[in-house]
Amino acid sequence: MIFLSASIPERERDQLYFKTADVVAIRDAVRALATIVIPKTRLIWGGHYAITPLIRYILEKMDSKISNHVTIYQSAYFSQEFPEDNDQFEDIRIIPAKNDKMKSVAFMREKMISENAFRAAIFIGGMDGVIDEYNLFRKHHPNALILPVASTGGAAENIFFESEKSYDPRLREDYAYMDLFRSLLQDVID
Repeated sequence: MIFLSASIPERERDQLYFKTADVVAIRDAVRALATIVIPKTRLIWGGHYAITPLIRYILEKMDSKISNHVTIYQSAYFSQEFPEDNDQFEDIRIIPAKNDKMKSVAFMREKMISENAFRAAIFIGGMDGVIDEYNLFRKHHPNALILPVASTGGAAENIFFESEKSYDPRLREDYAYMDLFRSLLQDVID
């Protein structure tokens, strides 16, 4: 199982992440990751409105038999706002809502990350939520492969440069995401 944490930073929410984000790179990285991972293993992510449509598009181009290789987690807090793209996925885990938005999202993330046996996590673009998921992932899966794709900017870039761990420099330099993910994930998806 592979965990994806990704989003496209929004100008209104946080200038820090927005200034460094490369939207084209974020989209290209998500598409490449889905193309590489889904045929071989399960890809799990928290259903973000900018990421889920990209993965749905990739699935439409693939063999329908592999649709069971994806799982989306959603908080029931947002049930009135679920995107129509969700209807295209077979495995959607709706996590009960808590008293408020922040508690609901935190609970969904905790469930998503703690109840799965992940072999790797990929962090692409993003804002504070990607940082939160990175910290949770490290706590629950200390021996898993972690790939913060710094070339996409946003929170992934912060993780790459601010972590005490050294990451492969290709994660900040290489925009050929298909080859990059094939190389870096070959031991965990083959």
